[in-house]
Amino acid sequence: MSISTLIKSIQDIMRQDAGVDGDAQRISQLVWMLFLKIFDDKEQEYEIGPHYVSPIPARLRWRNWAADDEGMTGDELLAFINNELFPGLKELALGPGDDPRGFVVRDVFADAYNYMKSGTLLRQVINKIAGIDFNALEDRHLFGDLYEKILRDLQSAGNAGEYYTPRAVTQFMVDMTDPQLGQVVLDPACGTGGFLVCALEHLKRQARTPADLAKLGLAIRGVEKKPLPHLLCITNLILHDIETPQIDRDNALARRPYRSYGDADRVDIILTNPPFGGMEEPGVESNFPAQFQTKETADLFLALIVHLLRDGGQGAIVLPDGSLFGEGVKTRLKEHLLERCNLHTIVRLPNGVFAPYTDINTNLLFFTKGEPTREVWYFEHPLPTGYKKYTKTRPIRIEEFDLEKAWWPDRQENVYAWRVSIAEIKARGYNLDIKNPNSVDAAHGDPARLLADYRRLEAEIAAARAALKAELLAALERTPHVP
Repeated sequence: MSISTLIKSIQDIMRQDAGVDGDAQRISQLVWMLFLKIFDDKEQEYEIGPHYVSPIPARLRWRNWAADDEGMTGDELLAFINNELFPGLKELALGPGDDPRGFVVRDVFADAYNYMKSGTLLRQVINKIAGIDFNALEDRHLFGDLYEKILRDLQSAGNAGEYYTPRAVTQFMVDMTDPQLGQVVLDPACGTGGFLVCALEHLKRQARTPADLAKLGLAIRGVEKKPLPHLLCITNLILHDIETPQIDRDNALARRPYRSYGDADRVDIILTNPPFGGMEEPGVESNFPAQFQTKETADLFLALIVHLLRDGGQGAIVLPDGSLFGEGVKTRLKEHLLERCNLHTIVRLPNGVFAPYTDINTNLLFFTKGEPTREVWYFEHPLPTGYKKYTKTRPIRIEEFDLEKAWWPDRQENVYAWRVSIAEIKARGYNLDIKNPNSVDAAHGDPARLLADYRRLEAEIAAARAALKAELLAALERTPHVP
């Protein structure tokens, strides 16, 4: 069965249930069941070892209540899920020496809910999910498609789509920062884990031994404050062989005061697309130094990212145009960034990259901490031929970034690329919203070229007029004179 057929059949079942209201609840309902199925399939791998003991009580394990397609159903199933499964997983009794996988399960279910009211319909959904074997390579690939389908559905579910970043953008940012084994990669606003999974796959290609693979679980870290993307991120990482994902369910801006972070907290690479346009709740800004205090989410994240990078560490962040030209706190943040880091590249993305969630123009900022900026290179990413903008059905593709990748190691100014000195940036009051001087605005055009085109057209019109006049005169001369 194709992934779209599977999801459609599950959604059709859920739509019959009076308790599930809208796409966001349907997705949330689906994801906690997928988590338990994936966790159970992974436990089959863990049990190959002689000493594995599940952190989940036997009666609450997927295999013991969900796997039998003729098992409990109706009111019995509903009562079990609401009165035993959810309370049991939310309140797992765990101590400091217990299996860390148990803490993952408990954290995942802390804010999960069962919305369905019909145990009979719930059994039908469970049977659909039970038919997937996440230990089979083909079905693992199926989850990749399923994950992408869920993200597309989240995009259409209103504000739930704010944590989605196009796969091509995450891949490009990971490729350009090039994480290496032994480095720690952090996304402090990780959403569903797009950057982290992409970085994980990048690191896996470097692994040569079991010891190398064992390091990966410690290399990938994230923070996400919303329960649904947090659950999706954990599920995806477990399926990618991270047994105990280090994804904290928290607000990275509120969890600790800025000044409390020390050298032990700093990381090698930060990749993120922080929420922009949002405002933090009162009091969060007090965690930050006075010169950076604001309620705007993206600004606070920029301050935190610079602080959390070690010297020599790399940052890659998605920011809207407003962060480039904004004043006040934004100016102080940009000055801080340029003094503490080498902001070596800004890739300016065209309209529609984040459609349909937003049409706000965005930029990819790449920087290295530990030395001040001397010049900033800009690269204006062109739209493909025939495109006026990106759309949901015609998204940006990773192949399009081949242009930037070819230019990256040996930089030359061209129609897409230009550089600006730090002296000019300071003279502009740290306004980084600098237009491409090497391209012609299609709406207005170059005056000299327009004048030349006008004169050429005038000459062509005059020549055509003269030719027409000559033809008319010749025709008149050939016409017989009638007295």
